[in-house]
Amino acid sequence: MKAIRIRFSLLAAGVMLASGSVHADERDTRAIAEQLVDKHFQESTLTREQQIEELMWFAKAAEPFRGMEINTVAEGLTTHVYERDVLAKAFSKLTGINLTHNIIGEGDVVTNMQTQMQTGRNIYDGYVNDTDSIGTHIRYGDTVNISEAMKNEWADYTLPTLDLDDFMGLQYGTGPDGSLYQLPTQQFANLYWFRYDWFQREDLQKKFRDIYGYDLGVPTNWTAYEDIAEFFTEHVGEIDGHKVYGHMDYGRRDPSLGWRFHDSWLSMAGMGSPGVPFGNPVDDWGIRVNEQSQPVGASVSRGGATNSPASVFAVTKMVDWLKKYAPPEASGMTFSEAGPVPAQGNIAQQIFWYSAFTADMTGPDLPVTDEDGNPKWRMAPSPTGPYWEEGMKVGYQDVGAWTFFKSTPEDRRTAAWLFAQFTVSKTVSLEKLLAGLTPIRKSDIFSEKMTQMAPKLGGLVEFYRSPNAAKWTPSSTNVPDYPRMAPLWWENLSPAVSGDVAPKEALDNLAADLDNIMSRLARADVFDTYSPNLNEKRDPEYWLSQPGAPKPKLDNEMPQGTTVPYDELMKQWMAAGSSE
Repeated sequence: MKAIRIRFSLLAAGVMLASGSVHADERDTRAIAEQLVDKHFQESTLTREQQIEELMWFAKAAEPFRGMEINTVAEGLTTHVYERDVLAKAFSKLTGINLTHNIIGEGDVVTNMQTQMQTGRNIYDGYVNDTDSIGTHIRYGDTVNISEAMKNEWADYTLPTLDLDDFMGLQYGTGPDGSLYQLPTQQFANLYWFRYDWFQREDLQKKFRDIYGYDLGVPTNWTAYEDIAEFFTEHVGEIDGHKVYGHMDYGRRDPSLGWRFHDSWLSMAGMGSPGVPFGNPVDDWGIRVNEQSQPVGASVSRGGATNSPASVFAVTKMVDWLKKYAPPEASGMTFSEAGPVPAQGNIAQQIFWYSAFTADMTGPDLPVTDEDGNPKWRMAPSPTGPYWEEGMKVGYQDVGAWTFFKSTPEDRRTAAWLFAQFTVSKTVSLEKLLAGLTPIRKSDIFSEKMTQMAPKLGGLVEFYRSPNAAKWTPSSTNVPDYPRMAPLWWENLSPAVSGDVAPKEALDNLAADLDNIMSRLARADVFDTYSPNLNEKRDPEYWLSQPGAPKPKLDNEMPQGTTVPYDELMKQWMAAGSSE
């Protein structure tokens, strides 16, 4: 590494290196930078000259790695496709590093990551891995501590204008020790989606009020969501000659069904503890940790909440709503198959809707946009269940983040680190946001360009400008081995969705399996820090009688439904944002 730094310092001093570089001199590099800005990156919070200076830094920093073949990987989101098709090519042209940004399935990303961690064999030089795996990365000791690397091996290769304080989701890739292990490159939330145009119709408002005794609006609790689902499915039934449904979901036995549950569904019902981002001591998986951040159990008998009454309520409602109020074919769909369905125009609302689908909802020829391309739909904060209490997270935030492993040769991971920074640099980040609608920088979401775009995006900009957006968070540091533990969710809960077993039995099985994995991890002594240390089993009533999670069963799990007008809600959110 010392030789690399010496070579870089010589270049910075203006000494020409006889290395067969693709760029003869600084003027050629500047010409390429200007061309890239003018062709691809016209929208930016930086001035054109600042963009060029930032690109020039990348070209100089990459000098020791010119000609190297570097491979990075991400899942197939629109944002990552943009990184592959535009940013990787621009980076290669600018730096002379032959960078290939591979797009594979999300499960395949996790499998390759897990294989590299277990074998030490370098498969990819950099990974975009969801921060749901942060609990894995802080424990195994195989992941590069980015905070430390920026002070040491990456000291000369960290972008001076990276501006970490500008990132919105940095806390999700941060360990209990305060160190950054994963650098966000995209994020999207799971929100409430609804047909604003239908909710505004006076005839439907009157009909709803006559039946349910309160106003049709954005539901703030699960009772109201259920009432609205029933209303559109059974009492409205048809709009403009087409059958309509009051709910959309998916239920096929598939790994994506696990996301449907462990991506904070139980927490939305109020299963866990207060505390953002993850809930402390009980997180959104129901896993409890002690004061040393050691997982002590998922089962209620060990102080966890995975199979608690709140969890049983949450799974029961998911199953009931899917059967009663969603299209019949929804039960046989996966996440990716169900995602585009609301854009077809026959869904009134969806409680568990990912804002990553925003781009798919904005086409001018869709039934959910008007003749000017404006959305007939809106997104809003998710309604919370009866066990939810103030101070808890409200929903899930998917944060794909750059992750590096110590098993990758140092020069290769440094070159990949340069590309990672390129994909989040202020020169390119606003254009990437416009392409994929998965914001990572405050400066981008508060930019004039996004103010102009806001009316077309149905509440996305307003959501991310509100400080309340911080209540939507990924899976927590409590999860000690995400690759091993995530599959347990769909394997155990799919029989509940299909009706083969009761939700309580499915959750009991899930909690037991989670505890078994953590127990084996503890016995194997594989972790450097925060190793599981399971509590002894006790009568569940002991834990249910203690303050906080796990919480005892409520006498009334379906209180009076409550709603709020969307426009009033947005005013509240924007007022909260302006007061920050």
